[in-house]
Amino acid sequence: MKFVYEKIDVSHKHSFITRRLKMDPDSDKIHSHKNFELNYITSGAGRRIVGNHISSYTPGDLVLLGPNISHCWEVMEPGADGHGECVVTHFYENIISSNFFNIPELNEVVNLLKESNSGILFHGPITKKVSESLKRMVRIDGLARYIELLKVFSLLLQVENREYLALPSSMPNTYDKDREQIDKIYEYVFQNVQNGINLNDAAKLVYMEPSSFCRYFKKKTNQTFMDYVKSVRIGIAARLLAETDKQITQICYECGYNNLANFNHYFKVVMKKTPSEYRKAFQQ
Repeated sequence: MKFVYEKIDVSHKHSFITRRLKMDPDSDKIHSHKNFELNYITSGAGRRIVGNHISSYTPGDLVLLGPNISHCWEVMEPGADGHGECVVTHFYENIISSNFFNIPELNEVVNLLKESNSGILFHGPITKKVSESLKRMVRIDGLARYIELLKVFSLLLQVENREYLALPSSMPNTYDKDREQIDKIYEYVFQNVQNGINLNDAAKLVYMEPSSFCRYFKKKTNQTFMDYVKSVRIGIAARLLAETDKQITQICYECGYNNLANFNHYFKVVMKKTPSEYRKAFQQ
């Protein structure tokens, strides 16, 4: 699985774009971009990665992502045409600081977009209405499409059942200058997190000594390298707890821990629940 930085081109004539996109089962790249993204799955199912969060997705899933969050929708069960499909909207990362959005009536929308820096999965019947608006936005243009986007925001604000997927992103602006380097590190972590992460190997990817590498990673991402590795491991564990009947001890080893006490400790630090409490919440 590869990690790439994508540039989403939004024409200067528009502030956002909405498209139907095919999701190729052979293209499972983890990627990020500066834009906000609203993604609605119309067909296909598989594994979704958002930051440190790993879970499954099915048709009807609706996710709002803030800028620079690493994400991937891996197609494991294609639709009838052999692909997955989504309706995706990308809009500028500075939309919330624009003059149009700087009005009292849109304060709640601005707050929602700020909250999306951890990725938000929306649940419930209102998401169906959102999907209908998104599909209309593919077919219309100009002012009508902008009005429809405002309707989408209005509907999203009505959704009370929201799941925050990942640890909030706090990438500083200087991150863009070093994105290729950081991408290599992210790719290494995702490929090896269940088998074992070696600090020396990660440092060699960017031609640094381990001590220099640790300072570099902390400066560019606002978290230590090992904290990032832990968050990814806990994301894998959370998915296994929610979606399988595997014993907690087995999950501990599968997500890269070799000590159950350490696993329980870090899981509670990140998820605010013990592994057994987290699983119980999904079974209710």
